[in-house]
Amino acid sequence: MNSQVRESDPAVRALLIDINGTIFDHGIAIEGAREAVNLLRDRGYALRFLTNTESKTVEATLESLSACGLEVGREELFTPVVAARTLLEGFPSACVLSLMSDELRQCLAAAQPARESGPTHVVVGDCQEVLDYPLLNRAFRAVRAGAELIALQRGALYRTPEGEEFIDTGAIVAALEYGTGRTARLLGKPSSEYFGLAATSTGFAPEQTAVVGDDATTDSAGGNSIGATTIQVRTGKYAAQAAAGLARGAAHTVDSIADVPGLLERAA
Repeated sequence: MNSQVRESDPAVRALLIDINGTIFDHGIAIEGAREAVNLLRDRGYALRFLTNTESKTVEATLESLSACGLEVGREELFTPVVAARTLLEGFPSACVLSLMSDELRQCLAAAQPARESGPTHVVVGDCQEVLDYPLLNRAFRAVRAGAELIALQRGALYRTPEGEEFIDTGAIVAALEYGTGRTARLLGKPSSEYFGLAATSTGFAPEQTAVVGDDATTDSAGGNSIGATTIQVRTGKYAAQAAAGLARGAAHTVDSIADVPGLLERAA
């Protein structure tokens, strides 16, 4: 990833675009979304597509997007797993204990087998396939011994399309926080670090970046926390959040992603 930030310019040069509810809604493309993305690319904007999903590899997510009709480059996708890998690349001697599937563990380039001195970082992601008490207790002991606890997201539960509920990553993180007395470092939405790493990966400064999303509590909040321009779309979660008085805080509100190129053109 490009970590060199270019000289600051107040104009928007890069966009961090939420996927679910902004580009797609339940796997169906928002009307005009593909055309808007293509137009933004043609105009030279650096694009990153953001998701809080940490249960899929980058390759699996790219395949899902392609199946829905959106071709995204590997470097354009930014997930909590990508954020963790980016962060850990700054610690060449990192020794990572990962609570996640073997497939996802391989995505963390900095992860190394445990040394005699023990892990330096404990990363908690989707671990339903591997979690047992010995692994949980190993993570507990590592954090108690000084390893940094990293959470890829804080969801308490998730529901399948059929309505079945499962305990989610955030609940496991909460157990480790409670047991160790340590607070996890969050690398998913709405963490300012997550949005900051995503912005830096484009090569542009946060003030040259716009965050586009349907969720005011994650997308707009995260964008505002790094000083980016925030654009709320009235698709996805917007209606429910508006009814609850939560759809506020964005610098701009438009009907959908299809309106974003025009908004940026008028602001240029």
